[in-house]
Formats: sequence, structure tokens, C-alpha cells
Amino acid sequence: MATMTAAQKREQARVEYDAFIRSCPTNQLLDRISDKWVSLVVAALAPGPMRYSDLARKIAGVSPKMLTQTLRSLERDGILSRTVTPSVPVRVDYELTPLGASLSMLLLAVKNWAETHIEEVHEARGRYDGDDGTPSQASRPLKDLS
Repeated sequence: MATMTAAQKREQARVEYDAFIRSCPTNQLLDRISDKWVSLVVAALAPGPMRYSDLARKIAGVSPKMLTQTLRSLERDGILSRTVTPSVPVRVDYELTPLGASLSMLLLAVKNWAETHIEEVHEARGRYDGDDGTPSQASRPLKDLS
């Protein structure tokens, strides 16, 4: 069995991690971080640690179950840390890890992009859908001419 050069090993590793392949771990990670609640939790924690109740208030519409699941998955992935302070009642703080902080820069940019461009998206949807809510002629599928 021939040994591989360093360049061959790098090339093999590059091929092994291909996010376009469904079974690739990077594809699964992209699936996780593209979740709406993950994006909002990471963005909310970017300025600093927060308690569960503060996160629940900050992120409108998230159910307690979904927030808990999201926080657990992010802790499991090393994106945030959970610190329990013994007191009555127990105090639990969530904070981004260095890995999470590097992700937060990207997700905050996406959040800011969405806030900046939502009006343009609404206008494009209106043009696509037409005034009456049905797809405009330009967006309807072409008929088969064969």
C-alpha cells in the first residue's frame, strides 16, 4: 500500500467534506445553522451572556420547547456554553463560545441583510405574484410547445 503525500491527504480531506453531499457532516451542520431559531439565538447572544427568560423575551414567537431544543443543540455543537449558578432560584446563563462568536458574525450579517432588504423582497414578491395574488404571466410555467 503506497503512502499518500501531504497534498494527496489534503485533497482527499477536501473531497470528504463536501456540503453538497447530503450525508456529509458539513451538510448537516449547514442544516443546523440555517435554522431560523438558531440564527436568532446566536444573534441575540452576540452582545453577551443572557438568561433563558431574557432570550425568550428577545426572540418573539419562539416556544419554550423550541428555545430549549435550540439551546441544547447549540450547546452540544459547541456554539454556546451553559453556566448554572446555584441560587434560589437557580440561575442559568447562556453565552457564545469562541466558535459561536465566529459564527455570530456571519449570522448577524445575514440578519442585517434581511432587515435592510425586506422591502425589496416584498416588492419582488408583489411583481411575481401580480396585484391579485396569482402568479403573473411572466412567472407562470411555459406551455410545452412540442
